[in-house]
Amino acid sequence: MKPAQIERTPWADLDSQPSEMTAMLVAALESMGRHPEIRRVRETAMAAMRPQPGERLLDAGAGAGDVARRLAAAVGPTGEVLALDHSAATTAAALRRHDGSNVRYLTGDVSAIDLPDDTVDGVWCERVLQHVDDADAAITELIRVTRPGGRLCLVDTDWTSLAFDGVPGRLARTIVADMHGRLTPRQRDMGRSLRRRLVSQRLAQVTATPVTCLFGDPASAAVVLPMVNPNVPADAWTTAPGVRDAWFSDVESAGARGDFLAVLTIWVVTGTLD
Repeated sequence: MKPAQIERTPWADLDSQPSEMTAMLVAALESMGRHPEIRRVRETAMAAMRPQPGERLLDAGAGAGDVARRLAAAVGPTGEVLALDHSAATTAAALRRHDGSNVRYLTGDVSAIDLPDDTVDGVWCERVLQHVDDADAAITELIRVTRPGGRLCLVDTDWTSLAFDGVPGRLARTIVADMHGRLTPRQRDMGRSLRRRLVSQRLAQVTATPVTCLFGDPASAAVVLPMVNPNVPADAWTTAPGVRDAWFSDVESAGARGDFLAVLTIWVVTGTLD
């Protein structure tokens, strides 16, 4: 993935992290991919993208390659998937997990893709644009490598939609505000801005589908939401002393009562090149 603007997160440059941290982050990506709510988002995206046998597709920001391998199954032996990721460590992890399908793993920048114009029939880009310096420039690059008639499928988070119930409202707002404070406005609202970005690029048949992810217990939420994951190191928190401990105490209590709830909207947006 492209380095994030927020240097306080390990996602800012995964290759600069210690090997133990890299392994943990790759494992986190895989756990997210197995989560029922993320799988539901991906099912929505697959239906919107409609990969076809024989197509050549780009997975821009492929992570450990699980989506790329699924796309490869859809395009079949006559097709091909290019799995591009900014991190050499993540690309290496994807190669170790390769299942023999028609996927080619590449390391590179989604904002400066080392491919000729009109190379692919479609692009999948999931939860990547919230991390790049200039999302519109990255989208322009994705369009450049896509053939006329090809389809872009962009999937990203609207972090401003994040909300909790079952925990004290004031404390939840403090936690959300802290998370928002680490993100630029463009990162916070990336998901809901994708439709506008594709319309401004004059893509045709633009569709936008919000998928609201529901997490009914803390363990489920912790897979996707770092502020609910007690394994995130305490020194990564920027809240006032005592806030983190109070938060996790209340989250644990809500989980024990069965009334914990977290919701987050992820947007699936597609468009076709004329």
